[in-house]
Amino acid sequence: MVAIIDYGAGNLLSVEKALRHVGCECVITADVKEFLAADAAVLPGVGAFGDAMKNLRERGLEQPIREFIALGKPFLGICLGLQVLFEGSEEAPGVPGLGILKGKLFRLPSGGGLKVPHMGWNSLQVKKQKGLFAGIRQEPYVYFVHSYYLQAEEDVVTATAQYGVEIHAAVQKGSLFACQFHPEKSGELGLSLLRNFVEQR
Repeated sequence: MVAIIDYGAGNLLSVEKALRHVGCECVITADVKEFLAADAAVLPGVGAFGDAMKNLRERGLEQPIREFIALGKPFLGICLGLQVLFEGSEEAPGVPGLGILKGKLFRLPSGGGLKVPHMGWNSLQVKKQKGLFAGIRQEPYVYFVHSYYLQAEEDVVTATAQYGVEIHAAVQKGSLFACQFHPEKSGELGLSLLRNFVEQR
């Protein structure tokens, strides 16, 4: 069973639909006991960093997420779910993230014909063909919607993208995975990434 964590940040049903499409049993839940009992978990989300951290704390999910990851069970952060795993974001100065991974989010630069938010299809440069990217061809196209980009410690970065700056688009540390793009909106390639995640259980 994969728990899709509901903390009021949306994007839950599309993730559930994609996981079910790859044959995964899953449940959308905000119940800590149900989440901790799951074999794997997904933290999706769209919206603002500060609101996301406020919701996680108010719903008592911050420490359970840390515990779940510490157990070594597969965990996937998607979009805003990636961002909150890190130390902080320029979007919400002074608001600490979960700090499970080292790194920070910065606002994408505008100009030069590039619009912010970055919305649409973009190729990835796969750095490590393991985990989510096992068996994935080089430079796959995936779907992004975001205004802030990650700069993380290089050793966890598994894929990057270019959009005015180099974006750390996906990371992995042990059984913890996260991606700035939306695999659930990235067609067959995205389904392959989710299938790879499910197979980590």
